[in-house]
Amino acid sequence: MISRRVLLKKLTGLPLVGGLFGAGIIVPNPVQAAPLRRDYFKELGVRTFINAAGTYTFMTGCLMRPEVLDAYNYASNEFVILDDLQDKVGERIASLLHCEAATITAGAASAITLGTAGVLSGMDADKVVQIPDLTGMKSEVIFQKSHRIGYAHAIRNCGVKIVEVETKKELEKAINEKTAMMWFFNGNNFVGEIRDTEWVEIAKKNGIPTFNDCAADVPPVENLWKYTDMGFDLVAFSGGKGLRGPQSGGLLLGKKKYIQAARLHAAPRGNTVGRGMKVNKEEVLGMLATVESYLNRDHKKDWDLWEGQIKMIHDAAASVPNVTPEIHVPKVANHVPSLKLTWDQAKIKMTPNEFRQKLRDGHPSIETIGGADHVGITTWMMQPGQERIVAKRVKEALEMV
Repeated sequence: MISRRVLLKKLTGLPLVGGLFGAGIIVPNPVQAAPLRRDYFKELGVRTFINAAGTYTFMTGCLMRPEVLDAYNYASNEFVILDDLQDKVGERIASLLHCEAATITAGAASAITLGTAGVLSGMDADKVVQIPDLTGMKSEVIFQKSHRIGYAHAIRNCGVKIVEVETKKELEKAINEKTAMMWFFNGNNFVGEIRDTEWVEIAKKNGIPTFNDCAADVPPVENLWKYTDMGFDLVAFSGGKGLRGPQSGGLLLGKKKYIQAARLHAAPRGNTVGRGMKVNKEEVLGMLATVESYLNRDHKKDWDLWEGQIKMIHDAAASVPNVTPEIHVPKVANHVPSLKLTWDQAKIKMTPNEFRQKLRDGHPSIETIGGADHVGITTWMMQPGQERIVAKRVKEALEMV
């Protein structure tokens, strides 16, 4: 005979739910609570913010889309030969973007250095190791003066001399036997005197390879093949801007002979100018998912969303007396609906810098851009719904002075 006490003791060890012999004995089946997500930024004391500014590197670029994160995490669980993956991903991306060849780089600046190095060395292994010593090699790269921005250092890494020109006449005079490449900054296409098509035309006439830095130039989606179709030999895009991929990823597109040569300067090879510009399997596969995801998006739907969001913030600002909001779309680079905000500072006694600081110091923190005379706002890097918060805070900040 088993005593009642022993029977109950045995039953409590069984995973039963419900009654036994009508006795109404219930043994709970405990549900494990989901582990709390660790808040690293809060733990470290690093403040997050609503991005009303855009895809700036110092603001950590963009937020990757879920399908990109899936590819990134998938890659982290397996080993592959890096060059094999670069080969296959490059072939796939080239077929998607209508160019001869492609490779994944550590951002657009890395693409510029690797592409320049590839133009200088070709497939000559000795020259690969020799760079940045250009003894016996072509050593000059031509820029328009208005296109010389901070990223020119990515070219100077290779040891070249930069030759600046302003007019077509100066360009044709500057081309000589030392000219290795003609470089173009797409964001300033309407600033310099020589436009993109004419730049390519002059280069081709003289047998000089061309490079177009298009880092921030999607949208529109067709820019991903527009410039290689135009005749640029190499084109660079950032992965962590409008494409919404890894901030540490980029695209180098163009002629196969230059892409192959650029690869000789990239990891896993060690004794090269590009060794420190490493991308691993996660960035490579993540960039493939980025391109596929971007091509498959409903771009009109995205545009309509951004227009609606920027209109909401515009209307909130316009409701404040003495404020002049203006919606505009930059011609190139960050080509999205944007807001330029100005006000009569004699009546609203606050500078744009003070306004930006107000938004930054509030809760949640909001980052905007602009200069000493205006505040710039975009919505394309916001999470849906954040535009309402920004509209409310913009109105409050302007009214509280």
